[in-house]
Amino acid sequence: MELELRHFRIICTVAEAGSITKAASALGLAQPALTAQLHRIERTLGGPLFDRDRRGVRPTPLGELVLSRARLLLPAVSTLKEEAARLANATHPGATPARLRLGSANGHVLGGLVHQLNTSLPGLRITTHVSWSADELAAMVAECRLDFTLAGVCGDAQPPAQPGLHWRTLATDPVFVLLSDDHPLAGAQEVDLADLADENWGATPGDGCFGDCFAAACARAGFSPRSLYETDVTSCIDLVESGDAVVLCQPMFRRMPGVRAVPIAGNPLRWRNLLGWHPEAPAAGFAARLLELARAAYRDVTARSPRYAAFLRENPEFGVPDATPVV
Repeated sequence: MELELRHFRIICTVAEAGSITKAASALGLAQPALTAQLHRIERTLGGPLFDRDRRGVRPTPLGELVLSRARLLLPAVSTLKEEAARLANATHPGATPARLRLGSANGHVLGGLVHQLNTSLPGLRITTHVSWSADELAAMVAECRLDFTLAGVCGDAQPPAQPGLHWRTLATDPVFVLLSDDHPLAGAQEVDLADLADENWGATPGDGCFGDCFAAACARAGFSPRSLYETDVTSCIDLVESGDAVVLCQPMFRRMPGVRAVPIAGNPLRWRNLLGWHPEAPAAGFAARLLELARAAYRDVTARSPRYAAFLRENPEFGVPDATPVV
């Protein structure tokens, strides 16, 4: 029998589990099948790899030798696969990859971007992964588990701290506040943050400094927020409709019965929408095209919100920038 990587994984799993029964469960095998497999491996290597007794299994001297090699070999092969994935199908600038794996944090562009890709490149295979954590998504890009990710940062904050990634700004938005139609300020063109000092607050979760920036904006307005509930979008809307909170929201929030998004005077909170990728990833050559499509998706989303489209015309510092450097 020729030894394969799976055999070395079996040896490592048995050693880590300390018993054949636990190792079989971890590997998804029946115990007799694992025992038979281990016997074949031992015959190939010329001797027993483990001493067995009622307390479990312990590596023999031969087992220690094989384990030391396996613990070097398996990570090396894993690293080789990651590097090969970056290079085997590397695309030239502008070339269209065969597949695209997109990540997105809490944002409003992903659906429109998928539509843009399906319309422009109907043969492209697209998969998506959504997380509240921009740091998690950046790590997945760095590990070549995603090709690109959409993420956001508060104000002028740095992108997720994942070395080697490139980031471009899609657009910058102010943060609005979502009010019930029954709220006394619901009909205002904009609201002063100070006029909401007695409210409870809600927002969708995420990492980064947004909570601190919100608290700082409230302090500048002369108050400390009573609370900041972090919950999903549906629960945020429920909190607004019931009058239990006002919610920090994206300005292109679609008009829904019972609630409305209203600008905050002076735009004290800003959100920078980013596209991130690894420059050595197979799909890196598609970055410029994807950025163009993501910005087109953003423009489509804002066009469906006449109030925010009018806001952007009056506040040209927001929206899609004219030019953005790689970060």
